[in-house]
Amino acid sequence: MERISFTEIPQQIIGKLLDLENVINNSGINLKLLELMRLRVAQINGCAYCVDMHHKELKSLDETDLRLSSLLVWEETNYFSDKEKAVLHFAEILTRLNGKPVSDNDYEVIKNHFKNNEIVILTLAIAQINTWTRLMKTFQIEPGNYKVSR
Repeated sequence: MERISFTEIPQQIIGKLLDLENVINNSGINLKLLELMRLRVAQINGCAYCVDMHHKELKSLDETDLRLSSLLVWEETNYFSDKEKAVLHFAEILTRLNGKPVSDNDYEVIKNHFKNNEIVILTLAIAQINTWTRLMKTFQIEPGNYKVSR
């Protein structure tokens, strides 16, 4: 049961979150890659609303069913590029920090595929989806109603 509706969240807060989302989405980093990362973080956090949303976004970007169903076990497949694997690894590390710093080895994984400014954007994108999942899980926004707007 929904505790707080999306429309009850102060619009100045939603507006700022959406502004940051637009900066991330228009940063030049591939949108499909960002959406893969968002879906994986939503899965880790168990956010049904965000899983529904990012699954639908990826389908609208022509993502395959095989890759979507295999995202939970991405490390065990050959369906993802090294660059995608680096982002998924980085997203998992940042989502599961548990008070620990990112190790040099884990940082090198992402550094091998992205420039510093792109790592900044990816870090913000991962923080952003973690923020959204926490909002949706706390307020229990009902999943299943998201519509892709492209």
